[in-house]
Amino acid sequence: MIIPFIVLALILLSGVFTVKQQTIALVERLGKFHSIKGPGLQFKIPFIDRVAGKVNLKINQLDVLVETKTKDNVFVKLKVSVQFRVLQDAVYDAFYKLENPLEQITSYVFDTVRAEVPKIKLDDVFERKDDIANAVRREMEGAMTEYGYGIVKALVTDIDPDHEVKISMNRINASEREKIAAEFEGEADRIRIVAKARAEAESKRLQGQGIADQRREIAKGLEESVEVLNSVGINSQEASALIVVTQHYDTLQSMAENTNSNLILLPNSPSSGSDMLSQMVTSFAASQQIGETMKKRNEGLELKGKKETIKLPPQR
Repeated sequence: MIIPFIVLALILLSGVFTVKQQTIALVERLGKFHSIKGPGLQFKIPFIDRVAGKVNLKINQLDVLVETKTKDNVFVKLKVSVQFRVLQDAVYDAFYKLENPLEQITSYVFDTVRAEVPKIKLDDVFERKDDIANAVRREMEGAMTEYGYGIVKALVTDIDPDHEVKISMNRINASEREKIAAEFEGEADRIRIVAKARAEAESKRLQGQGIADQRREIAKGLEESVEVLNSVGINSQEASALIVVTQHYDTLQSMAENTNSNLILLPNSPSSGSDMLSQMVTSFAASQQIGETMKKRNEGLELKGKKETIKLPPQR
């Protein structure tokens, strides 16, 4: 009597099953689709109904690696990540219409990427990867909705050109940066040269101004010295000669104070100082006389030129 009850209990228990959250169970009766069961405790008729399968409603991701060439004939590998899910109101289509949905999605990704990438150059692939991803999403949304799948997002997560191409791109980038660095260095050198030239010009200007001021003061001192000597009866030639002789001996004294200087003294007699003074007076007097003679000669030539000028009468 116990055995029949055990068998009956097992039969009844076989008609009870549970469905997890975010999962849909499809029940077939005698081989034909009968109903869809949601999450929780569910029942079916033993030996007549069976759970044909369960569909996950969570978002899934499929990574597809596609190798293709660009417009400039560079082969590149793109990793496209497709996020998709089964539409809750189209569970029947998702379960019964596609034998292998992952292969179907992969085929659409290959077809779209190999249609879009050959239209653009390699450099533009990196900049327009979002356009490629949007193209994949648009193409798949129109095709996979019919089979009960919704495309959440498509992403181009990796772009991998050939190794030699990457080396060339890095070399080009390094050359561009070296070119920019050289331009900046040249500009810096130009600025330094201009600044140095301006500083030297300012230094020369100030140095010249200092020398001019120094000579002006020396001239004033000499003028005052000549006036003092004139006041005691010494004429201008003698005063100038005396000042030159004094500067000559001052120079000798300054050179004697410097132990590292070499001084060459020409042979002279005790009367050499008075002879130098006499020679200088004679030289200054001769120079003054020559100047006055040249001045009178120029004035005479100008006067003669005026006399020889003939004014012709006006023509009638």
